[in-house]
Amino acid sequence: MAQPVLKCQHLGIQFGGLKAVDDFNMEIGESELVGLIGPNGAGKSTLGYVLMGAPKYTVTGGQILFKGEDITHESTDKRAKAGMFLSFQEPLEVPGLTLEGFIRSALQQKVGHVRYYDFKKELARCMDILQMDASYAERSLNVGFSGGEKKKAEILQLMMLKPSLAILDETDSGLDVDAVRLVSKGVEEYQKDHNGALLIITHSTRILDALSVDYTHVLVNGKIAANGDGSLVEEINVNGYERFEKMAEA
Repeated sequence: MAQPVLKCQHLGIQFGGLKAVDDFNMEIGESELVGLIGPNGAGKSTLGYVLMGAPKYTVTGGQILFKGEDITHESTDKRAKAGMFLSFQEPLEVPGLTLEGFIRSALQQKVGHVRYYDFKKELARCMDILQMDASYAERSLNVGFSGGEKKKAEILQLMMLKPSLAILDETDSGLDVDAVRLVSKGVEEYQKDHNGALLIITHSTRILDALSVDYTHVLVNGKIAANGDGSLVEEINVNGYERFEKMAEA
């Protein structure tokens, strides 16, 4: 059996002295798309930040393995260089640094020298897929961007950087139907191009409806209430989270 790209074993997390996630277990293999879904406040975003090494959270137990290596206490920078990527729920604005410059710098950090012509050609191709106006490449990162444009810019970074594992946190939040479709197209392009592994974190199910989901984990009150395939997404679309909330309380 192939080694998983990401493996969480009995992971426990605290935030502000309070238990946020308890005994969390999950595996994601190459090219797999895994949905981590649950109601607001379930601990989903906390888990995403911990997987990327955010220092404000405390890992109280368990392990995070990336490509077989223990990264539980590695820095965010080292995780990114190793091939992990996190798309933020609320992307930051960076005045004075263009979107193009940010992506090119990140790519150079990952692979070294980047041929400018090839970079510009690939950037234009990816922006076209996302239906982003070419002028956004020269604008300061996320400054003056709408919510949907910020999310597209995150997916553009994903498509250009081609990480081994992408963690998308509430990428469909605040997007209209057309924007969800375009973001989903970008996600599919990333997987097709690179066999990348994906963890999509969301309380909604709209983006998962548009994608082929291999596994679904339902997180409630910091614990996995249920595991399954894409049919769990369909069930939640119809009935919501009530059944899973009761399971978590039992």
